[in-house]
Amino acid sequence: MHADATALAEAIATGRLSSREAMQASISAASAFEGLGAVTYLDGAKGLEAAAAIDALPHGSPERAAMAFGGVPTLAKDLGGPFAGFPVVAGSRLMARRGGHVDSDLASRFRKEGLCVFGLTTSPEFGLALSSEPDIGPVCRNPLDPARTAGGSSGGAAAAVAAGIVAIAHATDAGGSIRVPAACCGLVGLKPSRGAMPAGPSFGNHLGGLASELAVARSVRDIARLFFATSGNAHGPFAPFVPTPAKEGTLRIGLLTDTGHRYPTDPERSSVIEEAGRALEALGHQLVPIDFSAIEQAVLSSDKAFVDIASANLANTIATFNLDASKTETLTQAVIERGLRLSATDLSGSQNAMVLSSRDLWRLFEDIDCLLCPILSSAPLPIGSFPSDHGDTDLHFSRMARFAPLATLANASGFPAITLPYGSDGDGLPLPVQIMASMGAEPLLIELATLLERDERFAQRFPIAGLTA
Repeated sequence: MHADATALAEAIATGRLSSREAMQASISAASAFEGLGAVTYLDGAKGLEAAAAIDALPHGSPERAAMAFGGVPTLAKDLGGPFAGFPVVAGSRLMARRGGHVDSDLASRFRKEGLCVFGLTTSPEFGLALSSEPDIGPVCRNPLDPARTAGGSSGGAAAAVAAGIVAIAHATDAGGSIRVPAACCGLVGLKPSRGAMPAGPSFGNHLGGLASELAVARSVRDIARLFFATSGNAHGPFAPFVPTPAKEGTLRIGLLTDTGHRYPTDPERSSVIEEAGRALEALGHQLVPIDFSAIEQAVLSSDKAFVDIASANLANTIATFNLDASKTETLTQAVIERGLRLSATDLSGSQNAMVLSSRDLWRLFEDIDCLLCPILSSAPLPIGSFPSDHGDTDLHFSRMARFAPLATLANASGFPAITLPYGSDGDGLPLPVQIMASMGAEPLLIELATLLERDERFAQRFPIAGLTA
């Protein structure tokens, strides 16, 4: 049996436990795992209130039956959203946890599916690192090895799910921030297609199209249920998102095991890509070797676009709201200054590079149906590998690119990508694989990930709070 959010929802729906009991177990687990630094803000009263509202619905009622995750406790990220009643500060002392905001359209959909929010998970200041160690604390650690990072910027979400505090958690991805933490902690993470998820009610920049929101989870079926329940039909100035049905028959699986001399991937994390490819080949699919040179320029352009757009976006945010940048971390101040120095011409060039990277991938996907490739170049890095006490932005962003060499490609191009664990290395840490596909091809990614999914997931080293066999 899957030990995941779907199983927990079924236990609640059948009366094996109440939503309140599940919530109480999650709140207790958050306290027990406080040393992991996964949760940065907790409001148990709001969580219990949301759980009570689910319990008040009669079992078998149409409203309750329509929920994908009725009564399941969850956590929102301290970046993105927002979720009403949970004041986000983006990991920064610049902000104050006062009041709260109305629900974003996505937050409303989370609640409609029965997810009960009781806190916020740790992220780095303004999401600027592939670790989650903000100066304001807490330092987020990997449940599989607390000396290592849980990834970033959705590291708190991944740590909470891997530790079993919750079975599924809200996450965002502008430069690998869903997929990298999922890969570090042995979870499943999907970065949706650009435009797939609702962006209201503010319909802001969302990092020029780099950013998407969804979740990290313990199973592919959890991600699939949440994606199909919350995506599409967005109100506002966007065309309707319609997923492309998964192609039937033999698929052409692009196999990229090498990320080039600029971003070398360790042998174990390269070989697992080939192993996963051979498994799909044994199921009747065709492997198409892809050389890194075919996408190298798109990767380099994507990395530059991420840096430029993230820097300009942050600088604009500080200026628009007249915020005191001196209260931010040293590295954040340097990123703000970088954004202020960026010329309109250079920013336009980076925005155009995003379009060209998308074009390059469209051409690649004329010959293949998906791309199987690495997400991390090494095991999760030690705590402290992405320090923020310096102003060398080139060094910082190059460290990120070396650790997750293909992360920003999906963000810049707008294409969907999913990651999941596929075995373990010599130290017992996850060996993740990443699959990318063309715009709107989430059904294909979910189908392939389901074929690769194994029963023994790393997150199950820790039971899910409230879920008993």
